[in-house]
Amino acid sequence: MFFHKKSGRKKAVLKFDREKQIPVIRSSICTGEKTAGFKNLETGKFEDVMLIRQEKDMQEFLELYGISAEEIKTEY
Repeated sequence: MFFHKKSGRKKAVLKFDREKQIPVIRSSICTGEKTAGFKNLETGKFEDVMLIRQEKDMQEFLELYGISAEEIKTEY
């Protein structure tokens, strides 16, 4: 078996500029597809980070960036 999941490893928290960016979930009205990322407050540009398919994907995004669920804004 060449590929296996390593357990017990702690993931590093990735950084984002909290003064210039806010965490956002973009949700499609038509398909319901959700994308997690960050929106630049100055330009309004959205930078996507990962696709959210299940609740565990959302939890992974929150843990990766050290974000609480209350901080995330949803846009349609």
